[in-house]
Amino acid sequence: MLPLAEYSEFEDHGFPEKYSWPKASAITSSFSRLRYAQSSVSKLEVLLINCYSADFADFADAPSPSPASIPSAGSSSLPAQPTGLGGGPVPYTKWYRVWERAQLSDFKGELILLPFLILAIFVHLWGTRTNRRKSKKWMAAHAPVLNSEFAHVGYGSKSAQLDRLITADSLPQDLLKEKTAQDFQSYATGRQNVAWVDLKLQLLRLSNPPLMGAEWLLSLFFESFPAPRQMMDTVIYSFDGNEKQFVIPGVPGSEEVTAKPGNSAYDGFVFAIVNKSAMRHLRDERYDVSLTYTKDHAKLPAWATVMSESAEVTETVLTKDLIAAVEKAGEALEYLIVTDQPVDKPTKLEEAVPRKRLYLCTKVPPRSDYSNTLPLFKTVLRLPDHLTQNAHFRPEVLRKLNQTRETEIKKLKRVSDEEAEEERKRLAEKVKKEERDRKMRGMTAEEQRKFLEKESDRKRKKDEKRMTRKG
Repeated sequence: MLPLAEYSEFEDHGFPEKYSWPKASAITSSFSRLRYAQSSVSKLEVLLINCYSADFADFADAPSPSPASIPSAGSSSLPAQPTGLGGGPVPYTKWYRVWERAQLSDFKGELILLPFLILAIFVHLWGTRTNRRKSKKWMAAHAPVLNSEFAHVGYGSKSAQLDRLITADSLPQDLLKEKTAQDFQSYATGRQNVAWVDLKLQLLRLSNPPLMGAEWLLSLFFESFPAPRQMMDTVIYSFDGNEKQFVIPGVPGSEEVTAKPGNSAYDGFVFAIVNKSAMRHLRDERYDVSLTYTKDHAKLPAWATVMSESAEVTETVLTKDLIAAVEKAGEALEYLIVTDQPVDKPTKLEEAVPRKRLYLCTKVPPRSDYSNTLPLFKTVLRLPDHLTQNAHFRPEVLRKLNQTRETEIKKLKRVSDEEAEEERKRLAEKVKKEERDRKMRGMTAEEQRKFLEKESDRKRKKDEKRMTRKG
């Protein structure tokens, strides 16, 4: 191909004769396209230069950056001061000499909260110590009675021999257990006709007065929230002829030497002596008491009433010693319950098994003076002996007592049978569904369609027969 300079010379002076006309025409056309391309490239370069010139035109007048001067420490007229020091210079001291670097005004918030914190700690310590002192006085008053009636008292490995003049200061530590700052409990075992005794003392929440006040306010508006009270609860569990389940067997051959105790079983019933102020609450909260009927007794004070299943049960349990102890205790007695039924309504047959127990609940007297309630406490501890000997009623009375229990057991059995039947039906439906799915997995699409049609027809005919029977 000809260079561009030679072509320009040919264009000015004409092509030599060696170039034919077609060849000269092709050369002319090629060089024309080449010049067009060169002019296009020149225009594109001019356009790019103009664009770059417009973009950088804004920065044409910008001053060149200069480094900022950093002032020296000595050139400032007002040096920085730490917060809270009044603008004075901070002395250089050791790290532990805080009092030389701080002032009392730096702790205004802490000084405002400090009295409240000290007051809360003081109230908590005072309430805790007050309740501990009350619990020790309570245990010191009841420990001699427990020690005279039981072989083992407290939570220690050995029961200590207690003096009748025992005081709160000389009380052994293993006799009483502190569950919370207001709940204390004790334990005793080792007596004929009694498996064990649980004792619980519930005092006021003196260590937390705001919470105690909230409980008292809630009790004013809602009956489900009882008011804060100081109560002593005693629960006696009778052997009821089941000594072998609780007593550890002795050395082989010792049965001939040891005297065998009498039969500790007695007929089951529900009996209660209740303060009339607590009668409604007990009937609503306890299932066993709800089985009884209420009737005032002429030998009891006006503030107390009897809740019993039978008049013969009342005459058997209500002895002269018990009546005298109730009169001496006064309204400090909340309730005395002899029962073989559960406290909560049973929902299963296992929960309806009779378990004979005695409940005694008394109020904590003011100034921890237990002289009026101790006779009742001692009488109730010996009540299982009286029941073992005398609580064996006539067949007519037993038939009446068992009728209520059998009715409840039948209801529970009916519910249990219905649940078992529903479970059986559910398992049968599950097996039937698994068998149906297994059959359908081995069928073709056409066989599955016919199987589903037959199943639908069978279900429709069954529904039609059911509707015909109802009609």
